Amino acid sequence: MHSKKDSKLRFKAKIFNAFSDPARLEIIEFLRGGEKCVCEIVPYVDLIQPVVSRHLKILKDCGLLKYRKEGNRRLYSITDYRILEIIDAVGSDLIDALSKRIIEQIV
Repeated sequence: MHSKKDSKLRFKAKIFNAFSDPARLEIIEFLRGGEKCVCEIVPYVDLIQPVVSRHLKILKDCGLLKYRKEGNRRLYSITDYRILEIIDAVGSDLIDALSKRIIEQIV
């Protein structure tokens, strides 16, 4: 039987897994500007529609995105803008510091 702590850690891992693909991060960044139709997301990320749909499903299944139907269109949006704070926390300063550490370990 899994503890409550273990369940939370598994869910956090699921969220970070959703963040692990550059295309999914690009989709989230695009949705930063508000709700978008799949027909707008596809050309923005420059991927074919089935691939975009798969990425959207992953993001939706872990609660990062939601959608609503409008006619035959699905409009996607971010569920909670604190998600963007997590992404923004990995800014240039942190990336530079981590990159430097990786290089130091190699040398």
